[in-house]
Amino acid sequence: MTITQLKYVLAVAEFKNFTLAAEHSFVTQPTLSMQIQKLEDELDVTIFNRKKKPIELTTIGEKIIQQAKLIVDESVRINDIVDQQKGFIGGEFKLGIIPTIMPTLLPIFLKSFLKKYPKVKLIIEELTTEEIIKKLTDGYLDVGIAATPLENEAIKERPIYYEPFVGFVSDDHRLFDQPNISEEDLDIDDVLLLEDGHCFKNSVINICKNKNLNDHHQFQLESGNIGTLIKLSKEGLGMTLIPYLHTLELPETDKKFLKEFSNSVPAREVSIIYHKSQLKMQLIEALKSSIDGVIRGAISFHDVKIISPLQKKSVEI
Repeated sequence: MTITQLKYVLAVAEFKNFTLAAEHSFVTQPTLSMQIQKLEDELDVTIFNRKKKPIELTTIGEKIIQQAKLIVDESVRINDIVDQQKGFIGGEFKLGIIPTIMPTLLPIFLKSFLKKYPKVKLIIEELTTEEIIKKLTDGYLDVGIAATPLENEAIKERPIYYEPFVGFVSDDHRLFDQPNISEEDLDIDDVLLLEDGHCFKNSVINICKNKNLNDHHQFQLESGNIGTLIKLSKEGLGMTLIPYLHTLELPETDKKFLKEFSNSVPAREVSIIYHKSQLKMQLIEALKSSIDGVIRGAISFHDVKIISPLQKKSVEI
């Protein structure tokens, strides 16, 4: 049994296809298949049901996959120990970022990070929080950036900034003439939301005092894009809430529609998250340091109330 064989098994379990697994493992399909067959022969078990399309794990195969992940992670840890001892910061580094953070945060730190750490090959994916957690748990991501707290025992969280929510209210809306807004002003039936799967939607619902969705409205829309919500709000179809960093990119003509919260400002906690196994910590520390170095100049809010992206509760800091 070899680490390479276990990596091949994990690849097939991920892609459910021998050809795709071979491509992502940078070997030929016959080589990958032969090595997996050798492992099955050695263990005297069948790991994959090859008659199924897509390929499925057998019952014993599922247990082997769980152990294989642990073994491969521990083998990677040896390389981490050596890299940390040498002070080396480089190699492949897989980062997942949620959609409502990606477009505003990435341009702020990416260029400086790549310049400071030229030996790092950064692979970035835009993923939902649920997808990030799964990929971190399965070993297919090294680190994520998401709204927290997540209350997941397998995931470690390190806050990097607190981002207030800001109202976007069109000039024909009932709240437009108010200098500021409060949580008491918000009616969930009057707020345009992101679609399911976005933790930002959960946070907005948690802010609104009236959380009972009604079905008697003329239309119901949930978009996957904050820009779309802004455009619809300008058309008079409702108000919306957007993250503070998004407001910095709005044209001056649109900033008249922004309404800050008057007191007890609701905000989301944005954190670097990673698996409790704490692999590639030297790269994670480098990433956090790079973001810390630039984000303070763009956002510096302290007296805010953190809105949970999961449960309907908030925490004042």
